[in-house]
Parts: sequence; C-alpha cells; structure tokens
Amino acid sequence: MLTRALIVFLVLLNVSVALWWMLRGEPVVADVEPPAGVAQLQLLDDTETRQPQQGSVAAPPLQDTTVESPSASSPTQTPLPPSATPSAPETPPTVEPASGTLAATPAAAVTPAAASPATPQRCIALGPFPDRTGAQAAQGKTGNALTQARLQEQAVPGSTTRFRVMLPPAASREAAQATVQRIVAAGLSDYYIIAQGPDANAIALGQYRNREGAERRLAAVQAAGFQARLSGGEGSATWWLQGALAEGQTPAGVRQRSGAAQQRSLDCAGLR
Repeated sequence: MLTRALIVFLVLLNVSVALWWMLRGEPVVADVEPPAGVAQLQLLDDTETRQPQQGSVAAPPLQDTTVESPSASSPTQTPLPPSATPSAPETPPTVEPASGTLAATPAAAVTPAAASPATPQRCIALGPFPDRTGAQAAQGKTGNALTQARLQEQAVPGSTTRFRVMLPPAASREAAQATVQRIVAAGLSDYYIIAQGPDANAIALGQYRNREGAERRLAAVQAAGFQARLSGGEGSATWWLQGALAEGQTPAGVRQRSGAAQQRSLDCAGLR
C-alpha cells in the first residue's frame, strides 16, 4: 500500500514538472544602457574578418577604447594621450675611438717563458809553470775569469821528487846535538843529523814525495819555535793553475790571459 502511494506521488511530480516546463515563457533580458561616452563592443561576422581581396583597402583595426566604469574599489583609469605613450628605448650611438687613440683591448695572457737549461760548468787546468811563483802570477792575470782557482803541483813523469824539511847547518857537531835535544823536548820525532856534504851538521826533519806533506811538516816545526826550511823538488815537478770558467769565458781566452802554454779539461768535482 505504501509502495503504491509512493509510485503515484512520483508520477504526479513528473507530470507537474512537465507541465511547468511546457507552460513557462521565454526569459526576458533586461536592456542595460551603457554609460555615456563609452563605445560598445561589437562582434564581427566571420566573413568580415577574412583577408580583403586584392586591390581593396583594408580597414584599420579597431582600437580598444573601453574604459572601465569607476568603482569605489579601483582608481579611475584613463587612456594616455598619444604623446605620452612610452616609446622603445633608443639604442645608444656607437662611439668610435678618435684618430691616433689606441682602443683598449684585454691584456693577453702572458705565458711564462720556458726556463732555459743552465749551462754546465766547465773547469780547466792551465800550465805548466816551472815553479809556484809563475803559477801565482798566472792566477793574478786571469782575475775573475777563473773561479775556485787553486795551484796544483805535479811531478814530472820519470823523475823522483823529494822534498825535505831541514834546519840550517849548525856551527859544530855539538851544537847540532844540542838542537836535537830541544827538538825531542818539543815532542817532534823523525830527525837525523847530516854528517857530511854541503849540508853537514844540518838537521833533517823529514823527507816527502809531495809538497803538501812537506809543507804540513814545515808548519808543525815552525810552530814549535824552530827556523826550518823546505828544500828539494827543483826541476822534478811543475805547477798548474786549476779553476772553473766564469760565465761567458772560453778556455782559449782564459789561457791567453794567463800566459800558459797549455790547457787541459778538468773534472769540476775535483775542485770541491
């Protein structure tokens, strides 16, 4: 029973809605008058928007001159006059440099020059000189052309070089023996009295094959208070001037300055 009443209600509701739809009138649209001085927006027909035929003059496009009506929430907007319309920014003129003025250019990257390899050191020996005095004179002539200079004595091939450290001959044998006692008291050894010859009663304090050893012995004897001297070696050895060439010097040029007759290449390690 309840179901039937619900069905009847729904049928009546649908019939009422259909009758209302059929009997309703067309909606009335109220004409709204635009404000005075405001142009109306008109829709153009599709045929009017097409591109004009060849030979006809196209109408200029309409400009939107619609101005929003003033309201309380937004400020009044008015179109700007043509003279006030902002124009595109002008391109600044190109200023060319005056004649004779160099234009500034970025500095080119400076590439460090490759370091040139150091010139290897060259060492030479100049000589031969007959004695130490001649070698010293040659060293003075070379000046700064030869660095790390030193004098070197070399034995003559085939000869036997002997250097002796001696005290001068005493007046008698007894005087020589008295000097020997003083030598022993000073702590020196290796001595003997020469018995005959031009050096009779002289006291020999050592015999050496190289000058360096003889000079060390001579210095020790003189430090003990004795007037010793060095003898021997004449004619059996020569002297050489050794050193490293200064920058810019040549072996031939340095030899010519020193007055030496010969020059020899030398290992620089021997000068250190």
